[in-house]
Amino acid sequence: MSPNDRHHYLQIALAATEAAGTLIRSYYRSAYDAWDKKPDNPITTADLAADTLLRERLTAATPTFGWLSEETRDTRERLDRRYLWVVDPLDGTKEFIEGLDQFAVSVALVGDHQPLLGVVHNPATGETVAGIVGHGLTYNGQPATPISSRTEARGAQVLASNTEVRRGLWDPYLDLLNVVEVGSAALKLARVAAGLGDAYVSLNPKNEWDICAGVALILAAGGRATDLRGNPFRFNREKTLVNGLVAANPTLHHRLLEILAPPG
Repeated sequence: MSPNDRHHYLQIALAATEAAGTLIRSYYRSAYDAWDKKPDNPITTADLAADTLLRERLTAATPTFGWLSEETRDTRERLDRRYLWVVDPLDGTKEFIEGLDQFAVSVALVGDHQPLLGVVHNPATGETVAGIVGHGLTYNGQPATPISSRTEARGAQVLASNTEVRRGLWDPYLDLLNVVEVGSAALKLARVAAGLGDAYVSLNPKNEWDICAGVALILAAGGRATDLRGNPFRFNREKTLVNGLVAANPTLHHRLLEILAPPG
């Protein structure tokens, strides 16, 4: 895919993502239905409405591309597609329900299993981080502050899941790292890519739709993102679950892996 093509598809993704954000704002702190897909995994009518909007707009613009979304029934058909949209229409549903401004719309384009571009938009704050791998990123339409250049792990500001912190998973690291709670995984990745935090680490597994757009942004910013064992991500796999995540500039990423990576 040529650079011009990537810029073209980024504009398509931006328009669809911001339209979904406008729709989500109409539900935020207002009337909507919510229920559990499974324990501790809520969904709302806002999730479904945003998913429908994104699917209709993105697939209409790119009918030959595949589709993977948290809120759309998955099929094996996507595995045969060279290009694929990977979407989380409302990442951070718990925070959305709680009325916290820590949720986001997350849209990525994958080609040959690699992220090509990503857009993460926070409807509550208006933040939009967009980028093309190899061509940098923007924050609210302007060139973004470069990814943090911090190289020392001690005192590094590491964005982490509210749930992981509350469950005590970060207790062994609190004397070494400055752990900051943020809701949406996509939002954490976007903020780190834009220099608003030194690193993001997930100690729990994530699905491709949680992280794909954010990983694209980290790579676009010159950072590195891998699972907890240091393995780079390949997207559009049959099994969408990945083994946690570490994202930062390459030096800090290496030092965090030394601290956090499981043995073996």
